[in-house]
Amino acid sequence: MTSHSGPHALTHGAILSPFTQLRRLLSGIAPGHAQPIELTIGEPREAMPAFVREKILEASDSLGRYPPIRGTPELREAISRWSAKRYGEAAALDPEREVIPVNGSREGLFYAAIPAIGRKTVQGRPAILMCNPYYSAYIGGALAVDAEPVFLNATRASGYLPDLDEIAADKALLERTVAFYLCSPANPQGAVASQAYIARALELARAYDFMLFLDECYSEIYSAEAPTGGVQVAAASSDRFRNLVVFNSLSKRSNLPGLRSGFCAGDAAFIETLAEIRNMIAPQLSGPAQHASAAVWSDEDHVVANRAAYREKYDVCDRVLGERMGYRRPAGGFFLWLDVSNCGGGSQAAVTLWKRAGVKVIPGAFLAQAGRDGINPGESYVRLALVHDPATIGKALERLVVVLA
Repeated sequence: MTSHSGPHALTHGAILSPFTQLRRLLSGIAPGHAQPIELTIGEPREAMPAFVREKILEASDSLGRYPPIRGTPELREAISRWSAKRYGEAAALDPEREVIPVNGSREGLFYAAIPAIGRKTVQGRPAILMCNPYYSAYIGGALAVDAEPVFLNATRASGYLPDLDEIAADKALLERTVAFYLCSPANPQGAVASQAYIARALELARAYDFMLFLDECYSEIYSAEAPTGGVQVAAASSDRFRNLVVFNSLSKRSNLPGLRSGFCAGDAAFIETLAEIRNMIAPQLSGPAQHASAAVWSDEDHVVANRAAYREKYDVCDRVLGERMGYRRPAGGFFLWLDVSNCGGGSQAAVTLWKRAGVKVIPGAFLAQAGRDGINPGESYVRLALVHDPATIGKALERLVVVLA
């Protein structure tokens, strides 16, 4: 199979934020409703834990000192305990060797590309695989280290996750692959990787000695069953966390996007190298943020309430959308990925919806690139972020149905 990715194949949109592309698409178009509704940004609006302010104040004196770049023992141990509670005792992280806090998962995902490309010698240009649609940090990391970003289309036919059989068949690509960015639950489709899927991806990473970067920032928002975690699968293997690093944050789990607090964990040797790189060039997580984060990772009550709030929002989606536009209640995350191919595709639908109903959504093509088959898997879709209250979501979907369905 021939890769269609690479710097010369990337459109100009590859280096533009989806939100910049949307702003340009809708420039000069007035909303068609007196009360516009914004459904583009995945910024949680549920209540953050009530104790966060208090915890930040408790540690305010630490602002007079440089915060530890590898995180306080308090925070690393809290993350380790959370992992053990969430995924089983075998998945408890060594707080000294297998976990480091980062400034939100985005920072960790980006910087991880640096040690990934440095740990493996390849013939030709190094490649970094990524699920497509993708998160901007993945392509940012690939381009920063001059690796070829290879877009693996995640479509309805493949269960909205990359087709691992297709990847496994391309040995030439795998031999020059240094990392594979995978998101579960997937953004924006909400698909959840099974234990067998993660095990297969990890098997490929170990066979060809590349890093599997598992982005799990939506892991705590799910409709029924809790998603399987990467450390959960790896802990059951003889090689423990070798070739695996998982990324998570408090942004979605705990409604704290402004705290910029997350972690990466897994392969101890890789974590050590990443920690040294971050020590040279990355921003520390502030002392008060680390203290508050330890308390937040130690509390599950607010997370349970958060899941209940999103289930209520999906109840509204079930009622208003039914099976229109290919809607199925997602297994995880808080996005809708709606098929608007009958409306001319994602970009035309986004313009129509804004112009006629004052509802702003992201065209799916802005979240993806043409994959190895030359097809952008987002062309026929729009993404909606379910961050408003149920009543507002209901109003937006009712307008959408009138205009598009």
